[in-house]
Amino acid sequence: MRPVWRVADVRAAEAALLATLPPGTLMQRAAAGLARRCALLLAERGGVYAAPVLLLVGSGDNGGDTLYAGARLARRGAAVSALLLTPDRVHSDGLAALRAAGGRVVSRPPAVVDVVLDGIVGIGGRGGLRETAEQLAASLLRHRGRDGERATVVAVDVPSGVAVDTGAVPLTPAGRPNAVRADVTVAFGALKPALAVGPAAALAGEVELVDIGLTPWLRGSPALHVVEWSDVADWWPGLGPTSEKYSRGVVGVATGSATYPGAAVLSVGGALAGPTGLVRYAGGAREEVVREHPSVIATGRVSDAGRVQAWVCGSGLGTDERGATELRTVLAAPVPVVLDADALTLLVDGSLADQLRRRDAPIVVTPHDREFTRLCGEEPGADRVAATLRLAAWMNAVVLLKGDRTVVGTPDGRAYVNPTGTPALATGGTGDVLAGLLGSLLAAGLPAERAAAAAAYLHGLAGREAARGGPVTAPDVAVALRAVLARLP
Repeated sequence: MRPVWRVADVRAAEAALLATLPPGTLMQRAAAGLARRCALLLAERGGVYAAPVLLLVGSGDNGGDTLYAGARLARRGAAVSALLLTPDRVHSDGLAALRAAGGRVVSRPPAVVDVVLDGIVGIGGRGGLRETAEQLAASLLRHRGRDGERATVVAVDVPSGVAVDTGAVPLTPAGRPNAVRADVTVAFGALKPALAVGPAAALAGEVELVDIGLTPWLRGSPALHVVEWSDVADWWPGLGPTSEKYSRGVVGVATGSATYPGAAVLSVGGALAGPTGLVRYAGGAREEVVREHPSVIATGRVSDAGRVQAWVCGSGLGTDERGATELRTVLAAPVPVVLDADALTLLVDGSLADQLRRRDAPIVVTPHDREFTRLCGEEPGADRVAATLRLAAWMNAVVLLKGDRTVVGTPDGRAYVNPTGTPALATGGTGDVLAGLLGSLLAAGLPAERAAAAAAYLHGLAGREAARGGPVTAPDVAVALRAVLARLP
């Protein structure tokens, strides 16, 4: 997993490292990494020599990083122009270096630009862009390079204007993001939350982390961790010569109804794709489930299902008294549970919520934003990580807050973010597949937070895989999930 650090922790680490280095060393390391990535991008557009490069330069160290990187590109023959947004507070040594290398200061962007470096505001920025900077940011989409294609925008450390510690993005009066939309972000020393969560993550584009020697100086706990393929592969339950269906785990699925049989079919499909050896279904859609998945043992009620190692409950269950009774029975079982959809709506009932909080066995809840609001009485807000952790602590459960960058939070304050999300999953039934997979992972013995993080990661990949064939349906995601899991060792 890749750690993500808050601004205060990064600042403290930078101060400690700077005390051990000659003046300017850290900035030169950052500029070297930034210039290298820009040179690679220019190589894809006709080469560095004579390439038109525009620097958008704010005040402080972020502007200094940008100017020094521009100087390195100018020494390689690029035609580098710098637009100074705060001329009276520009990094003087960086500007001198740029001019000595042949770069020039301009009052307006040149007509042709291959690469734009966004050095307007760094990690100390607050409250979006000022009017002039916002107008510049909005104009970046109109710049074209030598090849006629849109200029490539490279953010320096973070896209200017985003809320670095939360990933929130302020809006202009016209409703546009008041921040730079980058194609590439070159981050220095550590990932910041805005590069991993919230609307800001979508503005960062492809993120490259440049090692400037900061890692040994970072103290305390990261704000969150970004899950990677290698993590999921390490966590995945393996098979051995003595494995059999019961030792692999049995997952119970209490989903669907006569009204919503598809939810049962999809959640069972997600569970069957996972690592467990047997699925027991309990609900009003047993005929449809067995017709679609003949290996499943199906009964009408949870109390008749038999022994399982985990339960999935909620998708299409209904919110009537029958659904509430089934949920109570699931919550009374001393095994891990996944609660989704209708089960979350039923939890608004105080008695069920109290039963939930009294449980000793692990719980994972999987709300989208509207379900979160019903549970909490308020929207997640700008800080999705903090909101997830508050709900996790209140419910004594692992919370999987769905979204483009799904956040997983634990009751003891740990957070994970999934980088594989895709808008293709914003369609009915895909969450049912996710819940089934998650239950299968719990039944196979994964800790709740790992099961949630792994399920979100794999579900996102399945959504991307399914989207290659055009518009996505939930059955497409269930099929793609099997293809994704086949790549695990």
